Amino acid sequence: MSAEGAHAQATRLEVIAHNLANVETTGFKRELAIFQARYAEDIADGSVSPGSESLEDVGGGIEVMETRTDFAPGPLKHTKLPTDVAIQDEGFFVVGKGEDRFLTRAGNFHVNAQGRLVTQYGGQQYSVLDDSYSPITLDRELPWTITESGGIRQGGGLTNMALVKPQSYGDLVREGENVFRPLADPIPLTAAERNVAPGYLEGSGVQPTSEMVNMIEASRILETNLNMMKSQDEVLDGLINRLMRV
Repeated sequence: MSAEGAHAQATRLEVIAHNLANVETTGFKRELAIFQARYAEDIADGSVSPGSESLEDVGGGIEVMETRTDFAPGPLKHTKLPTDVAIQDEGFFVVGKGEDRFLTRAGNFHVNAQGRLVTQYGGQQYSVLDDSYSPITLDRELPWTITESGGIRQGGGLTNMALVKPQSYGDLVREGENVFRPLADPIPLTAAERNVAPGYLEGSGVQPTSEMVNMIEASRILETNLNMMKSQDEVLDGLINRLMRV
């Protein structure tokens, strides 16, 4: 039980450390370690049924069931940069690399040397896609603006960025710090749902103070479990020594 508790808290510390490392990452969504009660070993291997009220029918501590992403929106930061944009309600931008499509809340875009509107994550460039899922190409010599409905206006023309929402947040698999691969086709936002803030970026969903408190708590629980393991080893060692003397 102590070993499982120590392992669970070590996993929780890894998740918290990853969150804290991305406290300044645009559009980052924090991860949560989800725990569940663990059966005693006799119940887990089927030799005893749960609810028998026998000596073996005791709790087995906890274990990590999964890590889950918290998709709550982050705070908006006013950057005043014309290439920055934040989604104010639910939804995601669609970006692509080759034939692959991804979803992101990070709107820190720029125009590359080929005139494509792109964003960059982990050293890789992703093209920002329009509502027909084609890369958006702009004239680098002409000014352009982003409308509050997620359109890009340049030279009298208007191109709508693809804004979508997943059928379920459970369909999203994290591919990078703030990029997600949808397992099912996302749903385009309606005209009434398309609501963006030009000149803003959505900040990280990590609250440093809360994460630090969680880190201290997990560290202390981990230390307690390790001390319990040490105490149990000392008790067992003493018992064996006494038996050897007998």
